[in-house]
Amino acid sequence: MITVELNYEQWRDALRPDWGLYTPDNPKSFVGRVRSRSIFGLNASEISNNAGGCERTIRDLRVDGVDYWYALFQLVGGSTILQNDRRVALVAGDVVLIDSARPLIFVNGAHQQWLSVQLPRRPLVSHFGFEPDSAILGDRRASRLLRQLIQEAVEDENSVSAPVSSYTAYMQLVFYDLLGALSIKSDAPVTRGTDKLFKRVCNVIKDSFADPGLSPSRVANEAGISLRYLQKLFTARNTTCSQAIQAIRLDHAVRLLRRRAALNQIQPISEIAYASGFGDYTNFARKFRRQFGHAPGAHAKVLD
Repeated sequence: MITVELNYEQWRDALRPDWGLYTPDNPKSFVGRVRSRSIFGLNASEISNNAGGCERTIRDLRVDGVDYWYALFQLVGGSTILQNDRRVALVAGDVVLIDSARPLIFVNGAHQQWLSVQLPRRPLVSHFGFEPDSAILGDRRASRLLRQLIQEAVEDENSVSAPVSSYTAYMQLVFYDLLGALSIKSDAPVTRGTDKLFKRVCNVIKDSFADPGLSPSRVANEAGISLRYLQKLFTARNTTCSQAIQAIRLDHAVRLLRRRAALNQIQPISEIAYASGFGDYTNFARKFRRQFGHAPGAHAKVLD
């Protein structure tokens, strides 16, 4: 897909409905690009321009009324973001949370490019259990995992453009988990002393994985810790709670498939999916193929 170069008025109008108003330091010589897309069912855009800086003022906030959080990924170049008296310097690969309902200043380097993912305020706060801080450049592990997740999504056009489904809903959970870890102010440091706590969390998941309604919030509640700290425990181990739940479910499904093959049973694979905590077979089959490279029904043959 070819993205056309836009002058300031065209670029502003392309951004305004979803991202709000921004004024560059030199509108007359401005050239920019905007490519809209959907990632895991979330509204997103690849954005670039040649401006040395852009500002979103209090007047802009009043005029457009846009009220979202954004996960902003620096794809190319570098920029500095100023919001709420915070100054955050980004280089390629970094991700930052910003608040569209507050004034914002970008100071840009040459040839910069971003990917912005729109995050409706209420679902974000509901998932986090708290209102995140503006302009937070968070935990580097979470940033790296988020970058890998987004890179895979951008490269996989099917997952990017697919309508909202159980798969995209699951990937949104993973995305929100990592964002939560990104914005954490830790309740306590994650050290070797937290291994027992992490083991307790894993036991909660193992005891309840067969329930399709199991969520990170529920795991945190049953383990007696905050959702923020749960996210931090998993991020320190380069994963998320949602990914851990999926891994245990898939491991259980593999055991059931092996038993089915060994006993020469004709048990429907959909029953195995449900017994492993998956709400529908299509979602299970997609995740299974992504993990193992083949369909669930072919697993016993691959083992042979």
